[in-house]
Amino acid sequence: MIKFPKMNYHTHTTYCDGKESVESMIQAAIAKDFVRLGFSGHCFNDFRPEDQEVWCMKSAEIPNYQAEVRAMAEKYKDKIEILCGVEQDFCSSASTEGFDYVIGSVHYAEKDGMYYCVDESPEVLETAIREGFGGDPYALTKRFFEQEAEVVAKTNATFIGHFDLVTKFNEGNKYFDPMDKRYRDAALTAIDALIETGCPFEINTGGMYRGLRTEAYPSIQLLKDLKERNGQILLSSDSHDGKSLGFRFAEVAQAAKEIGFKTVKILTKDGWDDFVL
Repeated sequence: MIKFPKMNYHTHTTYCDGKESVESMIQAAIAKDFVRLGFSGHCFNDFRPEDQEVWCMKSAEIPNYQAEVRAMAEKYKDKIEILCGVEQDFCSSASTEGFDYVIGSVHYAEKDGMYYCVDESPEVLETAIREGFGGDPYALTKRFFEQEAEVVAKTNATFIGHFDLVTKFNEGNKYFDPMDKRYRDAALTAIDALIETGCPFEINTGGMYRGLRTEAYPSIQLLKDLKERNGQILLSSDSHDGKSLGFRFAEVAQAAKEIGFKTVKILTKDGWDDFVL
């Protein structure tokens, strides 16, 4: 099994929907011998009432988040490298000033000024399909991937978060078949557009950790599609608690190698580096 360097860039805390504080997550990473940890609080979603976005950072709290991460980076600088990032939603126009990096993510399928969350719960997804897209799940996935195609341009992303998050509650093809031509065409169109940006795609094990998926995001099939197009990847555990940091990284790195990827991107304070698989 591949011994992948211990680091993670997709990390949430109690500033958004994470379960642990900044310092608690750092201490968990150090206990696991991590060399680098990047925080990525969910951005302030300015397109919805702030009191409805319980999983996002509050606008007034963002300076405090940045200050605390910077302070903890200094406190633990002899033990681990800390980066301060943000997970920026496609639909948000909130500022990304003051962050080391940006994860560009899509969590909503927007239709006629309504925002339908695809990863909140199965019930919310079902409502989106029924009320927003006329009962057609492929209309929803098409709109989702139309937004994905533009996520780098919209968010100025450093890398692309959970590319096929729309499948979060679709295990066993509950709502749609990811091999259906309608889904495949939409997903591949988005991949082709994003490849042109040069941005890496994260392989995100968060859904696996939470028991919702048997594969990471993107799926094995989409990883094969990415490899055919010379896409770049990095590893992420989308951690909301310390226990999940680095979840099944060795396994997914091995899978990426078997698909044909030669390297995984590593983000440092000085920019990108490569880890050879």
